[in-house]
Amino acid sequence: MVTLSNADKALKEVYLGVVSEQLNTSVNPLLAKINQTSDDVWGNEIKKVAPYGLNGGIGAGTETGDLPVASSNNYEQFTLTLKNLYGKIEISDKAMRASMNSAGAFVNLLNAEMEGLVRASSFNLGRMLYGDGTGVLTDITDNGTTTLEVSSTQNVMEGMVIDIIDASGVIQTGYGAKKIVSVDHTNLTLTIADVSMTASAFKPTQNATYYICVQGSYGKELTGLGEIFKTTGTIYGLSKSNYAWLIPYTKDFTNNNLTIQISDVRIQGAIDEVQERSGSNVDFICCSMGVRRNYLNYFSQYRTNLDYLNLAGGFKAISYSGIPIVGDRFVAPHSLYILDTKDFHLHQLCDWKWLEGEDGRVIKQNAGKPTYSATLVKYADLMCDRPGGQAKLTGISES
Repeated sequence: MVTLSNADKALKEVYLGVVSEQLNTSVNPLLAKINQTSDDVWGNEIKKVAPYGLNGGIGAGTETGDLPVASSNNYEQFTLTLKNLYGKIEISDKAMRASMNSAGAFVNLLNAEMEGLVRASSFNLGRMLYGDGTGVLTDITDNGTTTLEVSSTQNVMEGMVIDIIDASGVIQTGYGAKKIVSVDHTNLTLTIADVSMTASAFKPTQNATYYICVQGSYGKELTGLGEIFKTTGTIYGLSKSNYAWLIPYTKDFTNNNLTIQISDVRIQGAIDEVQERSGSNVDFICCSMGVRRNYLNYFSQYRTNLDYLNLAGGFKAISYSGIPIVGDRFVAPHSLYILDTKDFHLHQLCDWKWLEGEDGRVIKQNAGKPTYSATLVKYADLMCDRPGGQAKLTGISES
């Protein structure tokens, strides 16, 4: 007979390794390229010494003249607080008891829950990589009681549990932890369930802005590319206005509200810029799906052969001069990133682990509920050692 003890053991000894491997390598091609390490983690923070510029103790002189004046390397300390990443599965007592007399049925039950956990975690981790850490999925342009008009459905999907917040991050009364039951990608609307307030609870048209974020996640997500590529503000505890090397290279091709055709020359121009500025060795290009189609269209017009690359995690990509070009659903429309992924590290306190109670168990009954749950956790954040060595192109046409 299958017991809670057996299920607990299976989660720790069988499923944990498989799930960790999938979340670390199969979320998307960018995460698979980024090194994950426990280096530079001190307590609840990441503290890393980042060199920049060149050693100044170099010079030429005469045979008997003075030697160059010594000048040490340039360093600054990056500081970042570890983010808390959670994934939770839940099984009802009824479903568990119904399958206890059949090991196969219980394995199927656990498999279904774990596959759902991996799918949801992969979606949100992939989204966070391109986000700015706020967790904002989209802004609301208008609303009814349960139907919301939004500016984009790129970062949302049915089943997500969301909060509706104002510009200060305050959850609107009656609109916390609500499930998305329907997404209309054509008309840019969402339908949410179990709303206890009326449409007057918030009204975006009345000179106020409201946003959607994942439940409880506002300001608590990974420090993704959206934050790294901001040209103002602070990052890693340093002001970008004081350190120009913290600002990546960006170029907007938008001209009179028109976007421009991507080309090899424009990609190479950005690569040359970051190589000249910081000595970067670009090894990864990612763009929106529409930009990738645009590049394929350009390729079909001017070339005869298209090269493909096999990437870590089982991904495939088209190639520009041996550099993979990957289309990712979470890259903003009309945008393309040019990266040296060796400059990125996902610093973590430990790899994915199950939260354990004092008794060592990971499956626990939910208080006052006929359900059991288990929670996967990872404490980590993304850091780029050399932000100025990365590039982003915007204003690119989509096909």
